[in-house]
Amino acid sequence: MAGLDLQRVFDIAGTALNAQSVRMNTIASNLANVGSEASSEAEAFRAKRTVFEALLRKEQLHQGAPVVGGVKLAGITDDPSPVISRFDPRNPKADEKGYVYLSNVNAVAEMVDMLDASRGFENNVEVVNTARQLMLKTLEVIRS
Repeated sequence: MAGLDLQRVFDIAGTALNAQSVRMNTIASNLANVGSEASSEAEAFRAKRTVFEALLRKEQLHQGAPVVGGVKLAGITDDPSPVISRFDPRNPKADEKGYVYLSNVNAVAEMVDMLDASRGFENNVEVVNTARQLMLKTLEVIRS
């Protein structure tokens, strides 16, 4: 029974590690597009946001996994905040009115989000390491 419970800890922490990894990759993509320019508002890069869902019921699990608990990616959405338009008629990407459209990525907010995601990832690594150490100590007790 204890082995199954520890396996659940690994499974749940694994889903959280995967979620934070997706979140960090999404933030990295946003940061890579901070200075991007477009010829229209529709073409401008919009920051992406990860949406997660708690796994509370068996029917929510992917591929019939036996463990209830954890988190999964529910989707990635566009940030609804407006893009920035800048009057720059000499820019080759300027529209007929002379405007260039910049992404709506806020670099400072993205860095704060990256720190939060990184800490969440580190916390889940620590959970896995602690569970691993607990399993090793249990094996030592059983062997002696």
